[in-house]
Amino acid sequence: MECLYYFLGFLLLAARLPLDAAKQAGLSADPYVYNWTAWSEDSDGENGTGQSHHNVFPDGKPFPHHPGWRRWNFIYVFHTLGQYFQKLGRCSVRVPVNTANVTLGPQLMEVTVYRRHGRAYVPIAQVKDVYVVTDQIPVFVTMFQKNDRNSSDETFLKDLPIMFDVLIHDPSHFLNYSTINYKWSFGDNTGLFVSTNHTVNHTYVLNGTFSLNLTVKAAAPGPCPPPPPPPRPSKPTPSLGPAGDNPLELSRIPDENCQINRYGHFQATITIVEGILEVNIIQMTDVLMPVPWPESSLIDFVVTCQGSIPTEVCTIISDPTCEITQNTVCSPVDVDEMCLLTVRRTFNGSGTYCVNLTLGDDTSLALTSTLISVPDRDPASPLRMANSALISVGCLAIFVTVISLLVYKKHKEYNPIENSPGNVVRSKGLSVFLNRAKAVFFPGNQEKDPLLKNQEFKGVS
Repeated sequence: MECLYYFLGFLLLAARLPLDAAKQAGLSADPYVYNWTAWSEDSDGENGTGQSHHNVFPDGKPFPHHPGWRRWNFIYVFHTLGQYFQKLGRCSVRVPVNTANVTLGPQLMEVTVYRRHGRAYVPIAQVKDVYVVTDQIPVFVTMFQKNDRNSSDETFLKDLPIMFDVLIHDPSHFLNYSTINYKWSFGDNTGLFVSTNHTVNHTYVLNGTFSLNLTVKAAAPGPCPPPPPPPRPSKPTPSLGPAGDNPLELSRIPDENCQINRYGHFQATITIVEGILEVNIIQMTDVLMPVPWPESSLIDFVVTCQGSIPTEVCTIISDPTCEITQNTVCSPVDVDEMCLLTVRRTFNGSGTYCVNLTLGDDTSLALTSTLISVPDRDPASPLRMANSALISVGCLAIFVTVISLLVYKKHKEYNPIENSPGNVVRSKGLSVFLNRAKAVFFPGNQEKDPLLKNQEFKGVS
């Protein structure tokens, strides 16, 4: 049942013929004009000969019964323009309607659907819809511009091309073999532009409001008008030769390459404003992370832009294919007139990432993308760096101390030893301190038995 209702809508759309479809094939050979409200449905029965009688149409004609009728589950009855058309089908059917002599304007289409049940048909659905008969080509234009934030508001950016794409509504395919010309007027004093292509690009270089006008002309093959009757001669003239050689007869042969011209029009008012035209990443810098977060990486992106000043920045971090989003961050920015800013983002773990960076304001969005490779970080490396720094500082302190002692020992002044007990004690204490320091820093230079040497020294003296 869902299939049936879905295709009913499609069916009514296909029945809308906006142009003259007199040359369409498949029209009913015997259209029936009848009073639709007087339709009374008959129940099936059987006549005396044993033949089954099916539901009948309003004019009394029974539903068709032919050898292949069992393959079709539905009968569609279309009613419009005082006529009805019946079609055998399944989930969908199409019906052409001749609109050659139909009054222009909206028309009503009613469809009743019968489903085969045994050897009879039971009505299961009825729907109504309105279609329009017109002698104009229905034309729609879609507009697209890079960096435009909202294409539906008909507000676009200066100095960037706008792509206009023309769509023609022609469900009857009347214009399939026609020659179509598109005449554009963009409203910015650039003149008229004529093309046979349904797409065109145009760039506005000034801000303001402009009126866009499009005229579509289609020349389709059509029937030729009847030739005018030949003028009657005032008096008979003798024939000068065979009829086939008479130039007057040749001139009366109608031209078979006749055409029907149809026109379509489109108008729109568009607004041109300033916007962000371009954004570029000019530098990427790895920022050293503190020890508590060894597995994360900070990257600074230096970004420049052209055009208006952005008010927000968004980054989307994805996998290397730029398809699976891993992180999205948006934040307001305060940028100077040079439009140079630094965006810092965090990457969890090493690997290759796709980074989409977008700068935006009220009317525009500018995007740039790049691939970045984050190196693997050893969790122990910050600790090792700290240990190395401490060892270096310790070695430097020891070296300075030794040099100071050597310089002091070389350049100290000689002072005679006094008999004062205090001086003797101080001198002896200093000597003990120096001897201990020397023993600590130069353990290899100590004498193996200083007491023995002292005794030898005393014996020599």
